[in-house]
Amino acid sequence: MATTTVAEQTNLAEEHRNSSWLVRTSQIQGFQVLIFLTALIILFTVLAPASFGTASNAWAILMNTAILAVLGIGMTFVIITAGIDLSIGSVLVFSSVVSSKVMSAVGGNGWSTALIGIAVALLAGAAWGLINGLIITRLNVPPLIATLGTMGVALGLSQVITNGVDIRAVPASLSEAVGYGKIFGQVPVLVVISAVLVVIGIILLHQTKFGLHTFAVGSNPEGSRRVGIKVDRHIVLVYMLSGLTAGIAGVLSLAYFQTTTLSGQTVTNLNVIAGVVIGGTSLFGGIGAIFGTVIGLFIPAVLQNGFVVIGVQAFWQQVVVGIVLVIAVAIDQRKRSGKGGLLKLFARRSSGR
Repeated sequence: MATTTVAEQTNLAEEHRNSSWLVRTSQIQGFQVLIFLTALIILFTVLAPASFGTASNAWAILMNTAILAVLGIGMTFVIITAGIDLSIGSVLVFSSVVSSKVMSAVGGNGWSTALIGIAVALLAGAAWGLINGLIITRLNVPPLIATLGTMGVALGLSQVITNGVDIRAVPASLSEAVGYGKIFGQVPVLVVISAVLVVIGIILLHQTKFGLHTFAVGSNPEGSRRVGIKVDRHIVLVYMLSGLTAGIAGVLSLAYFQTTTLSGQTVTNLNVIAGVVIGGTSLFGGIGAIFGTVIGLFIPAVLQNGFVVIGVQAFWQQVVVGIVLVIAVAIDQRKRSGKGGLLKLFARRSSGR
């Protein structure tokens, strides 16, 4: 029994050293994307200094990215496990719908009503994440299909509940304090909340056993089982985290827009996935960093804002983001090929060769 324990600890230490290398790799790509983002900002500032290069415009870009950054936290964990979550946009809508319905039923504009609505949104989001995780682990349905299905179900139920009409029942306390509130008269509360959650996500991913296990599961699920990691349970928890962040984003969206935005989240999942991958998280699993995700999410926001400012059709944003996404995946594939494949690396270590 003692020998087995020592072996498990040795393998886990190896996993930790390899995961540290993976973190460094994704962080390097994150810094490369940061350089690209900086170049974009400089370019648009030079082209339109009086409109793009202003503090008010910078805050507008931050506001547009804040909610996506919250979604990006959960999505980063999911993609590191070699999964995908297409349902986050629909879960965001569903969470905001049930939250708004409950707050409307409770009545009032105070924080007591708002806190009930927030709790409902978070529970709804986590519940959808649990459903996704169980479908994937218990029914062995591929994540792409499982979350594609729940994406349709969540959005469909939202439309059934609301009869296809947006709900605008948002307590004034929530919209005034979170949606439009500012700290020191300058910094939007929404941005502060997003930043705090991003920091928590970074700590969770890079400084805890949960994060270590996330990298291990994405790199080699079978090897992870051999060292005692409960892979299925961990995958369920990761998808619950993704659902929870979608629930939080639902609250933030409700506070900011003061409506449930039934038709406003159709491409949210794709934008978040693009940002996560551009930021250095590998679609093949095992590599990722939330820092890179946040930087990657800023690129579409800066492009859209910049194109509008200089008079270029905003539709070109999707063209540029698509090109950058393909390049990011191609670079990731080349790095993996150069390393002989990360899965092979872990397979060799697990087998002792």
